[in-house]
Amino acid sequence: MLEIIYHCDKLTNTQEDMVKSVVNTVLDKEGIVHEVDVYITLMDDDEIHKINKEYRNVDRATDVLSFPMAEKEEISKLKKKKKDDKEEILGDILISVPRVKSQAEEYGHSFERELAYLVTHGMLHLLGYDHMEDDEKAVMREHEEAVLQSLNINR
Repeated sequence: MLEIIYHCDKLTNTQEDMVKSVVNTVLDKEGIVHEVDVYITLMDDDEIHKINKEYRNVDRATDVLSFPMAEKEEISKLKKKKKDDKEEILGDILISVPRVKSQAEEYGHSFERELAYLVTHGMLHLLGYDHMEDDEKAVMREHEEAVLQSLNINR
């Protein structure tokens, strides 16, 4: 189940449908067959700044934060469980809507494309991907691009 929580302006129905498609595509591409719960909270820069400072000790706003609820070993089990098993909470993704808008402008693409990218990025973090090292970053970028291309979401 996907739940979108609003602490700011709401998305259009079309944008919500796109977010759902992105989440489902990431899960499909990663082989997650088990039902999972994902919570996406859309907020402003002040809110995400406070959370970034509290949980990461980084005193600034950011575009996306992910809070996974599953360890890597548990994620691999989600690829094997049956669909009728109890739902598992995969985690929370927090996205700054002002950052989506400004980064879309900065990179010269649509709000929807930037939002899709950040949802994909957040989902991959929930599934254990990281980008601290160059090799990890390359793998994560490859997966991000594969998801966006499969949905025909381009720059």
